[in-house]
Amino acid sequence: MVALPSSTSTTAGGPPLSPVAPVGRRSTKGVTIFGIVLRTPYWVFTGSVGLIFLAPLLWTAVASVGPQAGTNQVDGWGFGNYETLANYQAGIWRYLANSTFVSLLTVTLTLLISLFGGYAFARFRFPGKNILFLVTLAILMVPYATLLIPLYVLLNQVGLENSLVGVALVLTMFQLPFSTFLMRISFEAVPRELDEAAMVDGCSSFSALWRVLLPAVKPGLITVGLFAFLAAWNDFMAPLILINDTERMTLPLAVSNLRGQVQGVVDYGATEAGVVVLALPCIVLFLLLQRHYVRGFMSGAMKG
Repeated sequence: MVALPSSTSTTAGGPPLSPVAPVGRRSTKGVTIFGIVLRTPYWVFTGSVGLIFLAPLLWTAVASVGPQAGTNQVDGWGFGNYETLANYQAGIWRYLANSTFVSLLTVTLTLLISLFGGYAFARFRFPGKNILFLVTLAILMVPYATLLIPLYVLLNQVGLENSLVGVALVLTMFQLPFSTFLMRISFEAVPRELDEAAMVDGCSSFSALWRVLLPAVKPGLITVGLFAFLAAWNDFMAPLILINDTERMTLPLAVSNLRGQVQGVVDYGATEAGVVVLALPCIVLFLLLQRHYVRGFMSGAMKG
């Protein structure tokens, strides 16, 4: 029986030779260093842009606890500005509750309506579907402020004037065009074979949506919900026009009123504290959901 030669050979009376390197394999050290050199300007640029955007937020956070003349935090570092914000009129907890109620109701209504609307536009055929979809998107071309007065008159006629529910309905209306568009492309990115197979197994359209399609479009739903929350939480114009009672003001409106409460003098310290309180929930939610947020935007991007 002939023995096959091993990858390590020896010389007569000498030490064994090193294994023969496979053909085509080469060191990637030079390639890696070259890649790092090429990416360094990109990292420097993106890091600089990130610092530019973060600098105002960091400055506001530091200034909200720093000493400032004409504020409740004159000497040393502390939370005097936050005490001013907490004790303003009905109190910060009341305004936080109002903003939370408006935001959660807006998110709930936006998710429900855009979910069924996107599903209908993506999966069903009916007369005038494309025209109706274009009309829905056309709302985005209407200036936001121009519709608030007619909407105020409409809410007054249905008994929802000076109401947080009315504010949530208005904010939902302005969120629906983009949300419906995003949900439609999310559903279109899911193969039709999935819900068709579910219907063959006996599922109805609603059951296929709930059991099969809903998990597949989860990133799109999270993106829609995050957009709706950020818009409702930070909106100032709609509460300004639709809310007259100080007890029902949202936090952005309360911070704006607090800003010039004493003879037109701006209380910058309390204003900066209000900005920090407004920004914290948005930052936390975005950091928690950023992975789904990016995937939601990529839904349907590769669809042919």
